[in-house]
Amino acid sequence: MESVKEVIKRYGNSKDNLIQIMLELQQLSGKNYLPDAWVKEAAEELGMPLSKVYGVITFYAMFSTEPRGKYVIEVCKSGPCHVSGSENIVHILEKELGIKPGETTADGLFTLELSSCFGACDIAPAVKIGENVHGNLTADSLKDLIISYREGLTYGNN
Repeated sequence: MESVKEVIKRYGNSKDNLIQIMLELQQLSGKNYLPDAWVKEAAEELGMPLSKVYGVITFYAMFSTEPRGKYVIEVCKSGPCHVSGSENIVHILEKELGIKPGETTADGLFTLELSSCFGACDIAPAVKIGENVHGNLTADSLKDLIISYREGLTYGNN
């Protein structure tokens, strides 16, 4: 719980910084999620009702209350991406990773999620892995992309 207190102290115990605090705590968790105990501690430290904190973290897609992989792969499900082949991208990822949307690979490396538009319509079909958007994907380029993340070669994400 010291990690929670340290993060909150750095933000001046301000309720206005709840989203930034939760983002940092999620990153610190090592499993890309917010453990219940940490959420409860944060609510207590900030003097906020637990329901309000959970309301925020369940509203925003960037937060998770379940452990996720090191790399969260988001496939856009918007109209333009769908028309451009995002459904095929999902099928390729399911085959390559051996998981369905909402699941995490056994090695804890990847979580596959469907997402609302993340602003890459001009390069559809696209995926977002962490903060990196990859577009104009083909079956081969997507397979190469997964290999590069597995090997830790993409954008220095180790």
